[in-house]
Amino acid sequence: MNRIGLPIFVLRHLLKRTADNFHCCLFKPETTQLALQKQLFSAFQSSQYFRSFADKSISQWSEVPIIEYKDIQYLISQQISQKNNFFTNEPVQFYEKTSGSRSAAKLIPYTKSLLNSFNNMFCIWAYDIIINAPKLCKGKIYFCVSPQLAEINSNEFGLANDSEYLNPWLRWFLQPFLVSSEGLNRLTDPELFKHELAKRLLLTEDLEIISIWNPTFLKVHLDYIQIHQESLCKELKNSLSKERSQLLLSSEIDWKKMWSHLKIISCWDSAHAASQANYLRSLFPTVMVQGKGLLATEAPMTIPLIKAAGCVPMLTEVFFEFVDEAGKIHLLHELEIGATYEIILSQKGGLYRYKIGDRVRVTHYYLNTPCLEFIGRSAAISDLVGEKLHEDFVKDCLIKLDLKDTFFQSLLPVIEPISHYVLLLDKTQEDSEQMANRFDTLLQEAYHYRQARLLGQLAPIQVLVSSNISDLVVKYQIKAGKKWGDIKHQFILNPVIDIKLIF
Repeated sequence: MNRIGLPIFVLRHLLKRTADNFHCCLFKPETTQLALQKQLFSAFQSSQYFRSFADKSISQWSEVPIIEYKDIQYLISQQISQKNNFFTNEPVQFYEKTSGSRSAAKLIPYTKSLLNSFNNMFCIWAYDIIINAPKLCKGKIYFCVSPQLAEINSNEFGLANDSEYLNPWLRWFLQPFLVSSEGLNRLTDPELFKHELAKRLLLTEDLEIISIWNPTFLKVHLDYIQIHQESLCKELKNSLSKERSQLLLSSEIDWKKMWSHLKIISCWDSAHAASQANYLRSLFPTVMVQGKGLLATEAPMTIPLIKAAGCVPMLTEVFFEFVDEAGKIHLLHELEIGATYEIILSQKGGLYRYKIGDRVRVTHYYLNTPCLEFIGRSAAISDLVGEKLHEDFVKDCLIKLDLKDTFFQSLLPVIEPISHYVLLLDKTQEDSEQMANRFDTLLQEAYHYRQARLLGQLAPIQVLVSSNISDLVVKYQIKAGKKWGDIKHQFILNPVIDIKLIF
């Protein structure tokens, strides 16, 4: 107990039962999922939404239509205006806004049961970290906070920070260990937000855990600290130790020394976020940078477990169906190692057979449950003139391009004056024109892109290099109404936008 400290010892005891129950369920995924399906179907039967499907039994589950958000958007709009719930008997606590990375932002209804699903996910993850990760002491935790820029000004919409996904007793227990986020979510100026968060992080010498979404969120703030080091040092001169002040004023700040107690960074690290997560690993070589698994506004889908060496599905909270490449539907226990599937989920907030648009690959089995790796969105395609560039293909071409030490890589579709693509980079050692030619050649391995280039429908690739490209793109997306902490770095920036709006 002396090694981990009394608070961590108590927390481990409080979380043990939830974690043990989940661990037992990993031995019996079929039984666990069928029991959850019955529970969800019971809630479905008691809803107004169910009445539109006549008199169905659970044996007719496959006849319940698979839906996307656009299919129920009108019902959610009615819910908001009429303050009721079409999907379950549970009252809606609030509506959480998605990041809207590929379409208009969505408002997802949250019930107490759905919030509890997220809380259980955190409990299982925290217990695994306490038991299997580098030993924690009693340092601070930073939970991602996004400024509410362009957000709906109502308490009915959204959470202030990640800690609000937790049950009140857990928030109360963790409160002394959280980096203060008071007031940050109400800031409307992104520069002011970065300034205030930078100060709070710099003042937290005993920071042990950072929990964010996109790795670029942390990089943007580290860059801000480096650029504004003198003004920040002057402002904090009476609060920072002499040693930390000297670190802050270094020509190249040693981040691992700045937060020498840091043990864990939790962030996305798969698909488009893999290179950004690896960059954080290079900045903090002694820190465990752990991927978050697959987590969406709609539901917690997978969770990383250290002993599993991968991400296991939240099989106690979400009923999963998986569509293979031939269109056949499989249940969780039927998945094959190496195969790729699209997820259909049913969760405790009232979304039934919901096509979320995420694709996963089965990496291996842990106990009797398949581990799932997020590999991208199901329809991440850019199609200006019929070229149909898929994000996975663009990612492979960028890997072949071998852009050493480049952090930000995105392909921007542009329609003026003639349709073409611009490769956005934060830095490169290669001549931009030569790189553009190499990249264009790689993209022409895609038949429809090559046809469009040969026919003159697409102009040649251009390359634009700017050291603050990541920050510029983030600022644009914030103005478009996305939450900063939710912004995903994409290999293809969609939808098509005017490049002059970024630069």
